[in-house]
Amino acid sequence: MATFFVNVWEAVKMFFRSFNWITDVLDILIVAFAIFGIIKLVRDSRAEQLLKGFVLLGLAYGAAHLLELTAIKYLLQILFDNALIILAVIFQPELRRALERVGHSGFSRFKVLGGGEAGEYVKQWKTAIAAVCSAAEALQKERMGALIVIERSTRLGEIARSGTELNADPTAELLGNIFFNKAPLHDGATIIREGKIYAAGCILPLTEDNTMSRSLGTRHRAAVGMSENSDALAVVVSEETGTISLAKGGELVRDFTAETLREALENEIIWSSVRADEQDEGGLIARVRGWFAK
Repeated sequence: MATFFVNVWEAVKMFFRSFNWITDVLDILIVAFAIFGIIKLVRDSRAEQLLKGFVLLGLAYGAAHLLELTAIKYLLQILFDNALIILAVIFQPELRRALERVGHSGFSRFKVLGGGEAGEYVKQWKTAIAAVCSAAEALQKERMGALIVIERSTRLGEIARSGTELNADPTAELLGNIFFNKAPLHDGATIIREGKIYAAGCILPLTEDNTMSRSLGTRHRAAVGMSENSDALAVVVSEETGTISLAKGGELVRDFTAETLREALENEIIWSSVRADEQDEGGLIARVRGWFAK
């Protein structure tokens, strides 16, 4: 018995001697962070249900192996041999959002710009948001539909190229003219980039979410589809009911007024960046600025 415990103790000491505390702990932390990110990405989305389906298929493969069900085991083996390709196709929207998040530096516009330029940036976006909200209110009263996409970090060049480039200063009157039901560009989406009306008459991808209410039309499905495939915000005015809605991250929130819409857009576009900038005070950006100021 004593020999057994001695051997166990020697094995434990050998394990800890071979354990590189810095690189191995870092390796474990990175893997744990990656797993946490994957769970966070698929949680409360269609990907979660699809992952559950793959787990069930794995259990079915184990049962087929134990029961020697040759045909089922062969078919499932083919499925799992091509699992990476299948997962890439099925989870394309989620993978795209994940890569966009990785590619996004995390530094807001405010962290790069100086105070004066940041002030102009805020002013420009406030003007654009005010135009969007005023136009939405006017179109709501006239029962005219509208779909306005506000670009953020994900560039929407491909979507913009499907319409007509305008690159115009935003006003409620111009947006109203675009979505006037006899206008040639009213049937598509208008994209706002960096506080300007960048393009109009654009074609958006439709969501494939079958849980959406059937009372919602193509504009709402396009708004949700755009927000699923990017971090853009999409404002929708219903032609049938006049309801103002906002799509973000694949979710659609309805029954906005002009004032509540303005608050929501300013919070998402302007003040969230301001808060992120304030959290960085004393951080790397502040230190770099201090070095250049010396």
